[in-house]
Amino acid sequence: MTLVQLRYLVAIADAGLNITLAAERVHATQPGLSKQLRQLEDELGFKLFHRRGKSLHGVTAAGESVLERARTILAEAGNVLALAANLRNEAHGSLRIATTHTQARFALPDIVGAFTRRHPEVSVHLNPGREAGVLPQLSAGHVDIAVVSGSGGPPPAGIALPAYRWNRMLVVPKDHPFARYTRPPSLQELAAQPLVGYESSMQSDSSLQRTFVAAGLHPRIAMTAGDGDLIRTYVREGLGVGILAEMAVTPGDRDLVTLPADHLFDQCTTWIVLRDGLVPRDFLLDFIRGFAPHLDPRDIRRAVAGDSTSAWPAAPHWRQRGEHAA
Repeated sequence: MTLVQLRYLVAIADAGLNITLAAERVHATQPGLSKQLRQLEDELGFKLFHRRGKSLHGVTAAGESVLERARTILAEAGNVLALAANLRNEAHGSLRIATTHTQARFALPDIVGAFTRRHPEVSVHLNPGREAGVLPQLSAGHVDIAVVSGSGGPPPAGIALPAYRWNRMLVVPKDHPFARYTRPPSLQELAAQPLVGYESSMQSDSSLQRTFVAAGLHPRIAMTAGDGDLIRTYVREGLGVGILAEMAVTPGDRDLVTLPADHLFDQCTTWIVLRDGLVPRDFLLDFIRGFAPHLDPRDIRRAVAGDSTSAWPAAPHWRQRGEHAA
């Protein structure tokens, strides 16, 4: 049994049992990957996948057990390499980040830019996507770090570090009735309007839905999108009142009016999430330091090593981050 065989095994599972796609992801040939899989099964003495002809159509019970341990072994092998690289003071490598479109578009560009100037030999790979798909990428080992947001407590998996707090904002065209208000609209008034929001707002457990339901109201979601730019675009087209993360509100939108919604919805927190037991590269800790200057890298090392006594300082608000960075 080799690390290469285990890596191929995990790649097949993560590719949805598509051998061709798995081979592409690990930069191998399809026949070579299939040969390694057969050799691994021969050595173990049982099948890891159910087969239908030449195709794989399911993971056996034994295969599930092997996959779980293979992921652990590969993660620990990565930790050994990270430890060795840190001891050698290596300045090169890669940093893989899974996050949402909002964070990728509005919160991370200046952080990533400053990081790459400090670490020109580290390549950054950003995987923006839907909120629900971010943490699974981290759990599967596809990325080194995840950046997610929520209005409740920390994410249930991994080591969650509070980066910053933020509120929602309302965005309307200049000719909308809300634009002429001398006070912020109420939740009842907002519920009477068609709304344009993020994709997550359609989920019954979203904080937006919970806020309306708690008040005995039902929001009229006219349209959802994964990106703040798209939400503003369709607000301009008159589809409804936009509900945006405040990071996504840009001062250059002269044809739109921005209204505060702090009084309507719970405050949200953006979290940096690391895998349990990770040995972080020094440059990863430097990236976190740039994104969340209030977090001490020494505390982060202790937390990922299993010390559960770390108490994180209160995260600054988005409106205060410039002060903390300075």
